Amino acid sequence: MTRISKDILISGGGVAGLSAAAVFGSAGFSVLCVDPAPPVTEETADGADLRTTAFLQPSLKVLKEAGLWERLAPHATDLQVMRIVDAGGKTPYPRVTRDFNAEDVSDLPFGWNLPNWLLRREMVARLDELPNVEFRTGVGTKSVLTRDAEALVTLSDGTSVSARLLVAADGRNSPVREAVGIGVRTFRYGQKALAFAVTHPEPHDNVSTEIHRSGGPFTLVPLPDRDGKPCSAVVWMERGPEALRLAALPEDEFNAEMTARSGAMFGPLKLVTRRTVWPIISQIADRLWAERTALIAEAAHVVPPIGAQGLNMSLADLRVLLELARGAPAHLGEERMLQVYHRRRYPEVAGRVTGIDMLNRTSMRGERVARDLRAAGIAGLYGLPPVRKTLMRLGMGVRPV
Repeated sequence: MTRISKDILISGGGVAGLSAAAVFGSAGFSVLCVDPAPPVTEETADGADLRTTAFLQPSLKVLKEAGLWERLAPHATDLQVMRIVDAGGKTPYPRVTRDFNAEDVSDLPFGWNLPNWLLRREMVARLDELPNVEFRTGVGTKSVLTRDAEALVTLSDGTSVSARLLVAADGRNSPVREAVGIGVRTFRYGQKALAFAVTHPEPHDNVSTEIHRSGGPFTLVPLPDRDGKPCSAVVWMERGPEALRLAALPEDEFNAEMTARSGAMFGPLKLVTRRTVWPIISQIADRLWAERTALIAEAAHVVPPIGAQGLNMSLADLRVLLELARGAPAHLGEERMLQVYHRRRYPEVAGRVTGIDMLNRTSMRGERVARDLRAAGIAGLYGLPPVRKTLMRLGMGVRPV
């Protein structure tokens, strides 16, 4: 049996795991990142993740320190305005529209949007530049044994790894989390999300638009023009049976239904990628650490795709872990470090999971009274400038001032 030693072993090679490998590798730590499946790095390839990720302002520092931003910036689309629309009247057309402009609180956009398949491509390329980082695909975590001085991990190819810190970035059904005995609380909605890209005749003007009616929000997030036409990524959340019905529609019928659901705000929408379907849950781990182990990303917390919070919460996990690791590299992975990580992250994580859970449940409601209350809430919050600015800063992950 081959045995190797690393400062950090990252279990999981999704966007969060690759980000972690780039962050810690750029900081000088020796890193091994493993994932059972190779990353899909082309939009048209089987299994490509057609969702997009909006990196919010606080994530920029982490991406720069990881050497990722210079690779990602040329492909990123600015998100200058967040538009919230209530279309809960008798017909699916906007009745309340409110814009939250980043210039009210910052000189920068709210964030920058990129396709997930492209993120994987650029992140893998960055890891290839780092001599102290190894990325193994087709290899997963088979077993975990921790003790005071190290985590001993057996990989599926028979390799034994001794690591001072084991980072679980292996998803909502995390094998590492299960192996170290950390439980989770899961909230289910009977809801799924369709993810795809569209073109439309009206420009998006760098406005991310979230339309509420029933079943969940219909969100259009700006992408670069495609074939000379304005383009947006769409996440359409619906109750499970309705989402599956929509996913199976012929393309012309689907175009008509999604144009109606969008209130035709951008004119007729045309599907330009295949449709993918994702289950929607909220989930939070009972704690974010175990002996020699830190949980990040969906191993630690899962939220519905509302307000671009998911990966940005994950990068906030990394920001804290990196700060602690740099501050005391000799104590990497020790209990005190991991306890501090938990204390600094868990209250915010729990608050965001709870808040987004409430927003999602509110968005799903289709009764007239609930729709009217939602519309009144959107209108009322916009009319209170101090509240509006505070919500904007919280949404970006910036502490209110």
